[in-house]
Amino acid sequence: MNIPIIDTHQHLIYPGRGTYSWTHGLDALDGKTFPLEEYRLLAQPAGIVGSIFMETSADDWRAELTHVVQLAAQPESHILGIVANCRPEEDGFEPYIESIRTAKLVGLRRICHTEPDDLSRQPRFVENIRCAGRAGLTFDLCFLARQLGIALELARKCPDTQFVLDHCGVPDIAGGIMDGWCADLRDLSGLPNVACKISGVLAYCSPENAKLQAVRPWVEHCIESFGWDRVVWGSDWPVCNVLSSLPAWVEISRQIVQSASEDEQAKLFHKNALRIYGVQATQSR
Repeated sequence: MNIPIIDTHQHLIYPGRGTYSWTHGLDALDGKTFPLEEYRLLAQPAGIVGSIFMETSADDWRAELTHVVQLAAQPESHILGIVANCRPEEDGFEPYIESIRTAKLVGLRRICHTEPDDLSRQPRFVENIRCAGRAGLTFDLCFLARQLGIALELARKCPDTQFVLDHCGVPDIAGGIMDGWCADLRDLSGLPNVACKISGVLAYCSPENAKLQAVRPWVEHCIESFGWDRVVWGSDWPVCNVLSSLPAWVEISRQIVQSASEDEQAKLFHKNALRIYGVQATQSR
């Protein structure tokens, strides 16, 4: 059973078009180019039929968006949607949304785990995320495990915005610190406007243990907490290359859910992505 996949977390890195300071110190990524063509060569054999581009450059994000919109306009790109960078803590948020509005814009993201904890608690930030919801855009939650309570506060204050928790809430798999994360994740799953993205977890393993058995219990807890209707799948390419690879992560993911029904697997791998991000893919079934 080879369920087709929509990758809801595809990065692209073009150093010649901007800077990616977050890659500094990561030998697998720093200074290297990860273009759409390379992604497609890996994705197609793995059963990935479409992707949602996730903002990648924290430094030159406006220029990046212009470039990705051009890429996504090419039918062979298989980019079904775009999640753009934003600054909800700043004035002019609503005009910014309108200025970047394209047919494939489906959501927004502001990385919060590198910022002060109170960033998303600011009244302007909260109101602007409500504005995103009114505009029909999702918001990806990028918080550390210790910040899941803060993510819960934001999602609770914005009940009409669809949130997607990135990377299973960034659990400390290498350290094996599971209890607090488990409880906080379950609390977050109690909000109907939050979904969970099964992605990124191999990067949180110890280098020698980025394998199926290391991530299985964490992924299974996410699926158990959110249920099959509120989980989506993401490759986190090329960040997955730091300790693994895109094909390996696809295979691990398929093995984790191999005992689930075909419908349940289809929900994780593409059906929920179509609904939650509001994209269309004629190749999905």
